[in-house]
Amino acid sequence: MEGKADSTRGKISLVFYINKYTLTEISKSHHTQSHKHTIMCTLETRGNIFLLTLTGNTEHRLSPTLISQIRSLLSQIRSESQSKPGSVLITTSEKGKFFSNGLDLAWAESDGESHYRDRLVQMTVDFKLLIADLISFPLPTIAAVTGHAAAAGFMLAIAHDYVLMRKDRGVLYMSEIDIGLTFADYFMELMRAKFGSPNNLRDFVLQGMKVRGEEGVKRGIIDSVYNSPEETVEAAIQLGEKLGLKKLHGEVYAEIRKHTLKDVSLVLGLVHKVVVVSRL
Repeated sequence: MEGKADSTRGKISLVFYINKYTLTEISKSHHTQSHKHTIMCTLETRGNIFLLTLTGNTEHRLSPTLISQIRSLLSQIRSESQSKPGSVLITTSEKGKFFSNGLDLAWAESDGESHYRDRLVQMTVDFKLLIADLISFPLPTIAAVTGHAAAAGFMLAIAHDYVLMRKDRGVLYMSEIDIGLTFADYFMELMRAKFGSPNNLRDFVLQGMKVRGEEGVKRGIIDSVYNSPEETVEAAIQLGEKLGLKKLHGEVYAEIRKHTLKDVSLVLGLVHKVVVVSRL
């Protein structure tokens, strides 16, 4: 489902439907141990800003370990933000050419071809939970994309409320058509909701088009672009500080977002609820 085109991938044509697998079935499969003790993302607090950074000079592949670590930090932010009105989440990457190059296909293949399909399905389900966390997150979210965002890495970015990107390097790319994989249902619904037009959807999913930041702005997918990764993160912080001034009610914000992305929420299994904040 993820990553850049690989000349060896043509040997494997894999089509599956994630809806056929339950979370219980997937949880029975074992997770990787290779990155068990590696810190793959960090959390820093700057005033009302929670800055979540994918670390290391790598492709920031979304392995089960990285997905789990991101979800753990999001849970921590949920808890800590309750006592910090006006909190905002910014997600970015630390070094290298990639914001994220998608799911960790190397890990999926590392236990042999016979386990490749099960591991890929496992990561797709794990990642679905992460996307659900972001869509239901009780504060504004900003992605500061400082490099290439491919496949699940692209999905991670657009699952945020705002997407800022550097313009001197990096492309947005859905690689599935090039490597022979179909899309999970929640990928398609998120793209329909965020891409804004049938032409954008066609170009990304049926052509595998690679789009740079400035073109992403023209297509309505990226909010703004900047000259360097440092400028991109700084702009995200400035936006976060501005958003934080309103001190929005977290539960109300999350429910409105879920209703705004109604079809995405439905396929993610998110339940809508009515929230009324007392004015007394």
